[in-house]
Amino acid sequence: MKVIKSPADKWLFFAFLLLFVWLPLPLGSYQSWAASIMEAWVFVLSIIWLLLFYLQKVRLTRAFRKAIIPLFIFSFFLFWVLFQSVPLPAALVAFLSPNTYEVYQTTYTAIGIPYDFIPLSLSRYSTYAEFRETLSYFLIFCLMLLLINTTRRLRLFAGVIIICGVFQAVYGSLMTLSGLEYSFFFKKEFYLGAATGTFVDRTQFSTYLAMCLSIGIGLLISRLNDTPSSCWKVFFQRIIDSILGNKVRLRIALILMVIAIVLSHSRIGNVAFFSSMTILGSLYLFIVKKPPRSVIFLFVSLIVIDIFIVGTWFGIEKVAQRLENTSTTTDPRFKVVRDSLTMIKDYPLTGTGGGTYEISFLRYKGQDISTFYFHAHNDYVEFLAEYGVAGMSFLMLLVTSCLVSALYALRKRNHTLLKGMAFASAMGIIAILIHSSVDFSLQIPANAALFVALLALGQISLYLKRN
Repeated sequence: MKVIKSPADKWLFFAFLLLFVWLPLPLGSYQSWAASIMEAWVFVLSIIWLLLFYLQKVRLTRAFRKAIIPLFIFSFFLFWVLFQSVPLPAALVAFLSPNTYEVYQTTYTAIGIPYDFIPLSLSRYSTYAEFRETLSYFLIFCLMLLLINTTRRLRLFAGVIIICGVFQAVYGSLMTLSGLEYSFFFKKEFYLGAATGTFVDRTQFSTYLAMCLSIGIGLLISRLNDTPSSCWKVFFQRIIDSILGNKVRLRIALILMVIAIVLSHSRIGNVAFFSSMTILGSLYLFIVKKPPRSVIFLFVSLIVIDIFIVGTWFGIEKVAQRLENTSTTTDPRFKVVRDSLTMIKDYPLTGTGGGTYEISFLRYKGQDISTFYFHAHNDYVEFLAEYGVAGMSFLMLLVTSCLVSALYALRKRNHTLLKGMAFASAMGIIAILIHSSVDFSLQIPANAALFVALLALGQISLYLKRN
């Protein structure tokens, strides 16, 4: 009798899945101690994989070998963050960033310290800490490509993320509807009456759920019949089966997460989810050759049922009211963006350094802003301020390359699971691109890690072999 050996990286894969279970629990891993746990966790997993590779127990996957472009782009961005923290000749800094040179010249002259070598970052140690966190995201991207090497593992990863999303949705909804208002083992102080799950902010909570929903919808698409119905009778039988059949649990999971997004009362959370779903649903009809009727019915039912039934029961009118009351002149977040743009003009090419926004913004904050801001409430503005045009270019190229891969896989792959995960990757990326315009969700490790996983899903769905 032939004995089938378990893969050498089996438990490594389970530990990797456990990381995604843990990340959203301690306030989205936003605090420094939780972020440090994430970094240590990822570094240990990476070292173990390298050891297995050295012992020839594992090998490079096809997805990893083929994803050479995003890997190179991600590596260049990682190098750029490190480059910002390294002391350089003062003349070079003066050429690349005159304002950075002026800050160091004024400060070091006043305290009598020579400034022959200075970094591009206004806070070298903050940028080095940012480098460690960025390195952990890069390794998550690599581990996704290396560990998810079968369709079974891909399906298992999707299932774990959906379970995490359902837990956050149920927990956040119950805390709000019951009036208990607890977050991660302590009573909430902010956003009372709005679902936040184990996150601090409702928008970051809705961002996480939007990504989980994209994976859930992608998995549901993979379970639909992709062959045309022979007649209308078969078509309606399939519709009933999708509502009441073995897909009902996944459908309920999606509805629970949509309810939680509505209960978060997050304007951008609701807009980003429904917009990304509508955009990808429309693209799906154009990209995929002869799209199945079941998929068309799924998109229509998600939009109609979720908006008009779930929204009516759980308060979408509050979200609509908040959208109507939004003002670019009175909302302090838009004032922060206004002053941040001035900072970008002073450090256009190289930025102020990764992780330095909170200290750099103090010099530019207007008198009409009374609150201390750690972030810009706009990921595009914050990334541009910290990394400059040079660093931002790498990020834009990385996201674009992965989005293109996902859309290409959506068109070319015939395997239903790979096509569904391509949809999940593209929808999640578009949702985050919308979210990032008015919030700092990618500054939250739980969201950033899941976003990186979605980027990797675009490559996996394109290059993973059918098995």
